[in-house]
Amino acid sequence: MRRPPVDPSLPGRKLGTVGIVLVQVLVVALFALLGVRLWYLQVPRGEHYRELAVSNHHQRLVVPATRGQILDARGRPLVSNRTELVVSADYHELTGMDDGGEAVLSDLAGVLDVPLEELRQRMRLCGPDVQRPCWPGSPYQPVTLAEGVEAPVALHIMERADEFPGITAQAHALREYPNGALAGQVLGYLQPVTQEELEAREELRTQFTGIDQVGRDGLEKVYDTRLRGTAGLRTLGVNNHGQVMEVISDRPPEPGMHLVTHIDLEVQRIAEEALAKGMAAARPRYKADAGAAVVLDVRTGGVVAMASVPTYDPSVWQGGIDQETFDEMLSEEAGEPLLSRALQGQYPPGSTFKVSSLSAAAESGYSLRSTYACPGSVNIGGQNFANYAGQGHGSITLHRAIVVSCNTVFYNFGYQLWLRDGGLHPEGEPDEAMANMARGYGFGSPTGIDLPYETSGRIPDREWKRTFWEANRENNCYRAEHGYPDVAETDPSHAAYLKRLAHEHCVEGFEWRAGEAVNFAIGQGDVLVSPLQLANAYAAIANGGTLYEPRVGKAFVSADGSVVEEIEPVVAGRLPVSDQTLSYLQAALTEVPKAGTASGAFGGFPQDRVSVAGKTGSADVVGRQVSSWFASYAPADDPQFAIVVLVSQGGTGGATSAPIAREIYEGIYGFSAEDAEGEDAEDEGEEEGDDEGRAEPALPGGAPWVGLPTVRPDGSIDLLDR
Repeated sequence: MRRPPVDPSLPGRKLGTVGIVLVQVLVVALFALLGVRLWYLQVPRGEHYRELAVSNHHQRLVVPATRGQILDARGRPLVSNRTELVVSADYHELTGMDDGGEAVLSDLAGVLDVPLEELRQRMRLCGPDVQRPCWPGSPYQPVTLAEGVEAPVALHIMERADEFPGITAQAHALREYPNGALAGQVLGYLQPVTQEELEAREELRTQFTGIDQVGRDGLEKVYDTRLRGTAGLRTLGVNNHGQVMEVISDRPPEPGMHLVTHIDLEVQRIAEEALAKGMAAARPRYKADAGAAVVLDVRTGGVVAMASVPTYDPSVWQGGIDQETFDEMLSEEAGEPLLSRALQGQYPPGSTFKVSSLSAAAESGYSLRSTYACPGSVNIGGQNFANYAGQGHGSITLHRAIVVSCNTVFYNFGYQLWLRDGGLHPEGEPDEAMANMARGYGFGSPTGIDLPYETSGRIPDREWKRTFWEANRENNCYRAEHGYPDVAETDPSHAAYLKRLAHEHCVEGFEWRAGEAVNFAIGQGDVLVSPLQLANAYAAIANGGTLYEPRVGKAFVSADGSVVEEIEPVVAGRLPVSDQTLSYLQAALTEVPKAGTASGAFGGFPQDRVSVAGKTGSADVVGRQVSSWFASYAPADDPQFAIVVLVSQGGTGGATSAPIAREIYEGIYGFSAEDAEGEDAEDEGEEEGDDEGRAEPALPGGAPWVGLPTVRPDGSIDLLDR
C-alpha cells in the first residue's frame, strides 16, 4: 500500500531541519575553537613549547669549577687540590627501591671490599639523633660512599651500570692539606652543601653541580665564594634513547681564585712546635691544657702565624667522620681541638694588661715623671692585695713598675680612679677611665679578623655589673635562701661561704666594688681577652698607635695569574694615648726582657742584634692553676713583629710563655745556641769559618714578605723571594 507524501509544513519536518542546522553550527564552532587553540599554541605560546620540545632532546650539565688554592706568603700551598675516584649513590633512587637499595649496597660492598654496614651508615642523612658516619649534605646530591677508589674498581662499576642502579663512579677534585694539621683551625674545611644552604644561597642554587661542598670554618668559610669559582654549563644534544649526538654549547667553568695569605709556612711550623714543646715542659707541675701563639705584622695587621693547641688535621672531615672522632673533637677531655684558642679563647690577661692601665692613669693626670709607692701589699676596702710573692720595691717610677711588674702601684691607680668616679655610689655619669682606655686598646670587642666565630672578650664596668646582676639575681636569691646542700655534704664550711656570697650578690650584687676596680687594673677578675686581641694591642704600641683589623688574607690571584686583587690593610682606630705616653711605654717594655720579669727567659739572646720588647703576665682564676702570658714585639727600635703566647694553666709568664716566644723569634731570625754564647763565640766561629749549628732564618732579612708570588699562565707558581 502506497504511503501518502509528507507535508513539509508539518511540525515534525520542521524540527528535523532545525536539528541539522544546529549540528552544522556546532561543527563550525568546534572547528573555529580548534583553530583559535591551534593559533594560540603556535603563536603566543609557540616559543614556550619550542623550548620544551628542544629540552626533550637536550641535556644540560653543570660543570664544577676547580677550587682555588690557599697559599702562604711565598706561594707555598697550605691547601691544594687532588683528584680521586669517588663512588656515590643517588639517595632517592636507592631508598625508593622495594628493599631500600639493600641488594645494590650489598653487591657494592663486595666490589669495594668494605663492610655493608659502613655503606648503610653513610647512606643515612645526618640529624640530631643520627650518629656519624652519615650524610651531612642535601639528599638531592650524590651521597659519597667511598673515596680514593682504585681505577679498576671504578671501571667495573661504570661498565656494569645495570647491576648497580643509582650508583656512579667518577673523578672528583678533593681538598688536600699537604702540611697535615699545620694551621688547621685557620684554614678550615669543606663539607657537602645542605638543603638549607641551597635554599638560602642563590649562587649555590644557580650553579649546583650535585657534588658541591662549602667552607665550614676558617678561610674556607670566609672566602668560600671567591675560592669556589663559577661553574660551567654544557648543553648536549641527545636522541630519544639518551645517547649524546652533539655538543650544542659549552661554557667552560671559571676556576676559583687562589688566596695568598700573610702566613709564612715556616714561621707557622716554628710557632706550633715551640708552643707544643713549651707546654710539654710545663707539665707535670702544671696542667698546661691549652695554648696559643700569634705572630702579627705590626705594619699591616697581617697574620704571619697563628697556632692553637690542641689542634686537628682538617682532612679528618673528608669521606665522612665517624662518631667517635666527631665526639672527641668536641669534647673537653680532648681539649676541644676545633676551638681556636687564638681568637676564640677568653682569659684574664694578668700583668700584660698593665699597658692599658698605665695609659689610663697617665691620661687621667698621673705624672710619668713622679715616683709611686710599691709596697709588698696594700689593704683596700678591708681586703689585702699583694705583689707576686709579696715582694716590695719601695718608691719607683712607672717605668720601673712595668719592668718589675709591681701590682700594688696599679692596685692604687685602680682604687683612686674608682674613688674619683664616686666609689660605690657615683653621682652623675662616671668616667670609667680604666674601662674606656681598655676599649680604646681594642679589648672587649672583636678585632675584625677575616676568620669566623671570633669572641669579643669582656671589659667589665658598672653598667656590665648591673646587667650581670639582673641576669643572675633570681638564682643568687634562691641560693641565699636554700644554700648549697650538695656542697654541704662534703664541705660544710665552703657551702656556708657560698651561701653568704649568694646573699651578698642577691642584695647588692649590682655594685661595682673597690676590689673589682683594683683587680681590673692588673688584668684580673672579670677581665677577659683573647690572645689575638692582646697581640693586636701590642702591635699598635709597636707601630706608633695604629690599630689594624688583623688579616690572614693578603691577595687573590686568578688561576692563570692574569688577575691580582690585593686585600688592603684596614685601620680600625688609634690608641687613645699621647705620643709621650706611648714612647714611655715603649721604653719600659724594651727593658723587661733585659732586666725585668722576662730577663731569665731571654738570657743570652742577642739583644744587640734584635732587641725584644715585652711584658709577662700570670693570671689567676678561682679553681684553676695560674695561666701564663707573654706579649711582645721586635725589633724594639724598628718593630716588624708582635708575638703573644698564652699557656692556659701553664705557670708564670716568665717561666713558660716567654721561652716559647723566644724560640719563635730565634726561628724567625735564624738565631741558634751559638748566638746565645755571646759575641766572642760568634766572632770565633767567623774566624774559623765554622757555621755548623747555625739555623737558617725563616724570614731572611728579618721582616714579613713584601709582594706576591707569581702565578704563571700554565698555573705553576714561582715562589716569592727577597
